[in-house]
Amino acid sequence: MNEILKVFKNQLINSWCDYCIRPSSDHFTANITIFMKEHNQSLSSTSPPKSTASGAGMDRKLTASTKPVKKWFIASIVLLVVLLMAYRFINQPVGKALAVDSEKIVISTVSRGVFEDFIPLRGRVTPAKTVFLDAIEGGRVERILVEDGASLSAGDLIVELSNASLQLNVLSNEARVAEQLNNMRSIELSLEQNRLGHKSNLVDIKYQISMLTRQLSREQRLVKSGAITQSKYDDTLDTLNWYKSRLAITLESQASDSKMQEAQLAFLTSTAQRLESNLAISRQNLESMNVKAPVSGKLSGFNVEVGQSIGRGERLGQIDTPNDYKVTAFIDEFYLGRVDIGQKAMFEHYPLVISKIYPQVQNGQFEVDLKFVGSQPADIRRGQTVQTKLTLGDANDAMLIPNGAFYQDTGGNWIFVVSQDGNEAVKRSVRLGRRNNQFIEVIEGLEIGEQVVTSPYSSYQEMQRLKLN
Repeated sequence: MNEILKVFKNQLINSWCDYCIRPSSDHFTANITIFMKEHNQSLSSTSPPKSTASGAGMDRKLTASTKPVKKWFIASIVLLVVLLMAYRFINQPVGKALAVDSEKIVISTVSRGVFEDFIPLRGRVTPAKTVFLDAIEGGRVERILVEDGASLSAGDLIVELSNASLQLNVLSNEARVAEQLNNMRSIELSLEQNRLGHKSNLVDIKYQISMLTRQLSREQRLVKSGAITQSKYDDTLDTLNWYKSRLAITLESQASDSKMQEAQLAFLTSTAQRLESNLAISRQNLESMNVKAPVSGKLSGFNVEVGQSIGRGERLGQIDTPNDYKVTAFIDEFYLGRVDIGQKAMFEHYPLVISKIYPQVQNGQFEVDLKFVGSQPADIRRGQTVQTKLTLGDANDAMLIPNGAFYQDTGGNWIFVVSQDGNEAVKRSVRLGRRNNQFIEVIEGLEIGEQVVTSPYSSYQEMQRLKLN
């Protein structure tokens, strides 16, 4: 019996090992069949020889009484193995699997802690205000009075340019403007003479009317006395009426001419002002050949040489406000909806606020300007790179996992969770929230104490399981 159990044990172990390597029910059945054959042979070899004694027919075989026990035992073992096979088949994971070296991936533990909602910003120190120096008119550099980096006051001469064509153009404009102004003055004089002529006619007509009125009064008395004829009296009366009609027409003409003269004079005046303004602009352009500092500050980007030709609109340099700086930084477009003007940041112990957000997104980033609140660091310089921390929200207690490169591959929608025995990592859907440079907030899908893979997933994006070696 011991030998049978030993043989069965060995066969069972071999069958189980074969099943673990290749879980096939047919293979296991074949092993059981082989075992049964060997067991029958062992029973035949161990059975006692037939007795030749006269009382052999009355002896009982002990093996007959033990057969049911062995059959039940074997059946129980077979049933147990079948159940184990079914359990393993039902619980066998599905999906693609990939064997990976556990030493080449990063495994982190889900924990609970205080989440600080901030992002690190690497910014560059730039002047808070910059005024660019552009050549209004092109020309040749005649003289340079300052060097790059010089501190200037408003109105200081920087460089002198020359442009013979512009000078001739200004002189020509001056001549044309002078001619136009002279013509306008002539028109104004003519209008004034016309006004005076109307006035003189009115004076003369009124005088004649006055004289004829007195003469008509005298002749009226003389006609009654018969000293003059009636025809002479009538001629004087007609002459008086003619002058009165002429006076009315002259007054109407004077009023019409006066109205037209006022409009024409206003037009001529505005035209003269425009011509003089154009002349002033031409002179200003000529004067701009002497480039001066528009504001006080520090000259930078100034790199010209004597004799160099400068084109119209070409940049000569810029003037930066002294000891007044801001920080420009680029932020990932992921945070575009969470960044707003007025949000606070910190550089060492100097507070800053976002003063401007540029809406353009380039290479997955957008630019912001941060200005210092209150005092500025005394040792910062233009072009210096500084590390700041931008606060996006209040700190609170949360479930956390370390921030890793997996987030860029999954978008925070799923993660590989390591099993309790540490032999594999299974893909699981999760919901992640805010993140900073150290931690990611877990909203749902994970439990405290579970282990997850936080290294990059670029090599096994399509896998469902990772077998950890």
